[in-house]
Amino acid sequence: MKNINWNNVRLVVILCVVVFLYAFTGKRNEGRKMTEADIEFTGNENFITKEKVNNLLIQSYGAVTGIRKVDLDLSNVEKILNENPMVEKAEVYATVDGKLKAKITQRKPVARIFEGSQSYYLDYSGNKMPLSDDETARVPLVTGDIEKADAKKMHKLLDYIYNDDFLNRNIIGLTVSPVGNMILKSRGDDYDIVFGKPINIERKFENYKAFLQDAAKDTLIKNYKTINLKFTQQVVCTKK
Repeated sequence: MKNINWNNVRLVVILCVVVFLYAFTGKRNEGRKMTEADIEFTGNENFITKEKVNNLLIQSYGAVTGIRKVDLDLSNVEKILNENPMVEKAEVYATVDGKLKAKITQRKPVARIFEGSQSYYLDYSGNKMPLSDDETARVPLVTGDIEKADAKKMHKLLDYIYNDDFLNRNIIGLTVSPVGNMILKSRGDDYDIVFGKPINIERKFENYKAFLQDAAKDTLIKNYKTINLKFTQQVVCTKK
């Protein structure tokens, strides 16, 4: 009779117990019912509210509470949330204690476009975004002959303004001329900033900031009608 290797026996027994506990726990976890939906927004935007996110879930599943975890299709929940025009990305998962977690990144508007009778936002990716019933974005208002603008270059200009703290606070408007030139408006100032075509963006704004630093030394800036940035080598001003 062969000697029994008790070490191997103990190993097999332990393995069986682990498999059993894993299967039991998994089955129990699948049968657990959801207790609540926990919604988190990653940024400061408020173009969609937690209440509206909850309503989207209710329209698809009824009340989230009471649904068995195994019956909740997380990928479908993400799809529902991502289809909302205010949402850039939604990440959804279920926790061990029965909570449905939704982490939502909202779209970021960089301008509000007035085109004919239409009004909409342009988001950071250059796509149209509808207006929100819950919040109005403080972004530059874009008017004029929108169809004459180079859309990609204008979007690049608007993104640059959005990313720059000083410009973000001060540039409040952009008008597109019939030949596609950009004319900007600054908060609290009467003059027009003639930007020209949306090219050499960084250089033109560097010139503008340098000009403002010099102009701050006197009060002559109040007498200017236009500040022309079209020429990258210099800033040309006209008086009222």
